Amino acid sequence: MEKHNWTVLNEFILMGITHRPDLQAPLFGLFLIIYLVSVVGNLGMIILTKVDSRLQTPMYFFLKHLAFTDLGYSTTVGPKMLVSFIVEENTISYYLCAIQGAFYIIFIISELFILSAMSYDRYVAICNPLLYPVIMSQRVCYVLVAVPYLYSTFVSLLITGKIFSSLFCGYNIVNHFYCDSLPLLTLLCSNTHEIELMILIFSVLDLISSLSIVLVSYLLILVAIIRMNSAEGRHKAFSTCGSHLTVATVFYGTLLFMYVQPESSHSFDTDKVASVFYTLIIPMLNPLIYSLRNKDVKCALHRIWKKSCNTFS
Repeated sequence: MEKHNWTVLNEFILMGITHRPDLQAPLFGLFLIIYLVSVVGNLGMIILTKVDSRLQTPMYFFLKHLAFTDLGYSTTVGPKMLVSFIVEENTISYYLCAIQGAFYIIFIISELFILSAMSYDRYVAICNPLLYPVIMSQRVCYVLVAVPYLYSTFVSLLITGKIFSSLFCGYNIVNHFYCDSLPLLTLLCSNTHEIELMILIFSVLDLISSLSIVLVSYLLILVAIIRMNSAEGRHKAFSTCGSHLTVATVFYGTLLFMYVQPESSHSFDTDKVASVFYTLIIPMLNPLIYSLRNKDVKCALHRIWKKSCNTFS
């Protein structure tokens, strides 16, 4: 019977966020705007850091990759979620579900360690400004983003492969708006203890290790700021780190709430709200917080706008 169920299961039904008819249109409009702002903001940040020579620094190199991961997992999840508001039954094929789940894991883990790399970059810039060009060389920057991408791909293939090589019971309704690992586990006929343990270990390892880098970096930054004699220097240091620290705290806090908790305490409705927050809201906010409030980015936008106007005039 299990073999039969395994062979006939070729698609999943995503339940989406809500089934209330009166909320479908307003939520579709709201999330469409949020997603479009996220795409424009993050894509704009990627292009801006590529074309403007004054933004070819380690800080903006990491911001570019942060924008790439934000764009990646919001696009992995967003369009399919929007479809759920305008169709009666939002289905996704078996293989597309696996692909969506795999790319989601890749981008979300990569963002964790890129955020920690950014905190290390700020630590070096504030605490060792004279050695900054040497420590944060181009090779080091490439390594700090290449390793997270490779590691997250390994974890993604391991977890996704484990789930989709297991036996599904034939019940194909996923209580979520995308193919997340935890809701998929409830559809498996085989014992899920090994996969649950694997997800828990990797979640704790990734969150604790990357969060430790952030906390240690900012503790050392705080000590350096306290020792500064110049009030202007302290203000500049705080303004440089404030935005990153705020978003990192929200991002890590949301993921801790989602994954590092006992299975018995999981509420998928609560998880949906948290998932909306970090898959759509945070990718929309990051370009605004990191970029549009930044003087260098504003100047770069002004230069490109002025150059474009001169070209067409």
